[in-house]
Amino acid sequence: MIINTFSYLWSATAIDAIVELSGHGYSVFEVPVSAPHCWPDEMSPSDRAAAKRRLQNCGASVMSLNAGGYDINLASPAANMRRKSTDHIEAVIDLAFDWGAADVVISPGTRRPMISPSLQKTFGWLYESLDILLPRAEQAGVRLLLENTPYCFRPTFEEMLVVVDHYDSERLKIVYDVANAAYIKEDPVACLLSGAPAIGLVHVSDTGLDEWGHDPIGTGVIDFEALGQAVEATCTIENVVLEIIRQNEPLESINTAISELQKRGWNLNGPGR
Repeated sequence: MIINTFSYLWSATAIDAIVELSGHGYSVFEVPVSAPHCWPDEMSPSDRAAAKRRLQNCGASVMSLNAGGYDINLASPAANMRRKSTDHIEAVIDLAFDWGAADVVISPGTRRPMISPSLQKTFGWLYESLDILLPRAEQAGVRLLLENTPYCFRPTFEEMLVVVDHYDSERLKIVYDVANAAYIKEDPVACLLSGAPAIGLVHVSDTGLDEWGHDPIGTGVIDFEALGQAVEATCTIENVVLEIIRQNEPLESINTAISELQKRGWNLNGPGR
């Protein structure tokens, strides 16, 4: 299982968090790209090399970098904002190459909620951005994964699949977040079973329906017994990212989540991947 370092966003750099977690048996990680936790523009070549050495020294690896979606918008109507967004993601792709990460998680972008631009125009802006990013990802040997965030302009699995099918490329898949899906009242088990070929990674946490969260296992609406069976039948545990977000006692939250998943029948061979 892959461990996301989101809970350490304001308390530690990504590498410091990974070093701490590796001392407790975790070995494979997803890193959210957010300053000051991890920000490519603030990392010199020597900083990147030193970070890579620290990863190697503690036997850890970064599977994916999550480029984020709040500060950027690949589907912006403004050309210069799309350029800023693609520039940022290209920098994340470069960092993924430097650290040996296989995947970069991205958001398809947002659409103004009042007097929205047409979907045709919004898709056109998104595709213009992806036309820039996919060749860069190919060159770096990195895969781009679109995340089904509730705030993006295509939040459902079927809507995300339209974008993936448009390119029909092994370099563009979906990272399916089960809490995001459940919050918008989509069935994550059904989508995972029906759409597995398009899914690269699965983000796992719980959520309620009244408030969007990435909460401890068993505190929300997700059926983790059924989800565990779907994972085993499709992507397998090696492609699952644990993304419990708790700023206080993050290590305890991760350990508890692993235990709760095991109680629900998840086959986890040790806490790390």
